Amino acid sequence: MGWLTEKSACIFINIHLQPRASKNEIAGIHGESLKVRLTSPPVDGAANSHVIEFFAKKLGVQKSKITIVSGEKSRHKTLRVDGVSLAEAVDLFGIPP
Repeated sequence: MGWLTEKSACIFINIHLQPRASKNEIAGIHGESLKVRLTSPPVDGAANSHVIEFFAKKLGVQKSKITIVSGEKSRHKTLRVDGVSLAEAVDLFGIPP
């Protein structure tokens, strides 16, 4: 099982979040997760809001289509994205699952 999986019309993305980075970017693979660097601090849910905004923009979907299903208080998170297929996500990220 890799960082990206597809189940019943949605995808799940395992991420390793690095808050307080110098810029917002995808930094490759970290173990079984996609490493994401964001400028927001991990305070009062700011990083969680920012990660949803970041992936909504990256995938071209509404923020309401993305939910954090695990890891709200952790650097390791799992996102559920509705309306995007596995093939579309691989094309957009350019990293194989």
